[in-house]
Amino acid sequence: MRSEASWNDSITAVRGVEVGHWTSAEHGTGVTVLQFPEPNVAASEVRGAAPGSRETALLRPGMRVQQIQALVLTGGSAFGLAAADGVVRELEAAGRGHPTPNGPVPIVPAAVIYDLRGTSGFRPGAREGALAFRNSSRNPVPVGRVGAGRGATSSQWRGPDAVRPSGLGSAAVDVGGAVVGALAVVNPVGDVFTLEGSPLTGGDPVPGPPFSALAARTNTTLVAVATDARLRRTDLLRLCVRAQDAVAVCVRPAHTRYDGDAVFAVSCGAAEGNPDSLGEAAFVVAGRAIETAVLSSRAGGSEIAEK
Repeated sequence: MRSEASWNDSITAVRGVEVGHWTSAEHGTGVTVLQFPEPNVAASEVRGAAPGSRETALLRPGMRVQQIQALVLTGGSAFGLAAADGVVRELEAAGRGHPTPNGPVPIVPAAVIYDLRGTSGFRPGAREGALAFRNSSRNPVPVGRVGAGRGATSSQWRGPDAVRPSGLGSAAVDVGGAVVGALAVVNPVGDVFTLEGSPLTGGDPVPGPPFSALAARTNTTLVAVATDARLRRTDLLRLCVRAQDAVAVCVRPAHTRYDGDAVFAVSCGAAEGNPDSLGEAAFVVAGRAIETAVLSSRAGGSEIAEK
């Protein structure tokens, strides 16, 4: 299992996966859309106690619909879920979706972060979701304070003076011919560390007591994992678990009452892969994507203007 600097070290290294951003520097928010080739199988796991999401129930074991057309990660808290409407309309126009007697119905799960602190009353909606969809490409994913990570912050656990900008990151590895990639939107109440335990935002490895006014804070870390290995939903759920383990290692504390931490996993290929090796790869790429989100935001990150 290795990651090479000479290749696309982002989730679009997985064959057929496309990512697009819509970013507003003015309003401090944005939308990120991931498109997946079909057929595929999707799953999700939520561990935070304050999630904002759409269509996640459909991704549980035993549900009839197995595949999705796209995934929306967005700012705007619950208001931002409207961004998925624009993606659904774009997919409908392209004739993509779950087949029904009256035409295809696009399946587009969505999850949000709370970034209302800096949005000036503006929240992404259907227009912004459609624009992010139209910006989708298979190019390496722009990272930093871009897309859904534009208004992301961390470290509120230690109070307002400790807050640091974070953002969006991505990473990928090759596991014996199968590729596993991750994209993370990092907006936790806790501090961020590398997988090896090095601090990226300050704070102690073992968090102390929370800031006294923390109850007013709302945060979330979102992770999307994709692989071109052929997996069943039950196996994909193990990738979700390992990606959530990476969140717990890199974010301290994670999965709190104030976070809506969620992981999505999609199998969109026919490559052969050992589920155990793929699970460990999911752990690594989720952790590296979280690190990249913070490091690239510290360095200025990418900026994609409104279109």
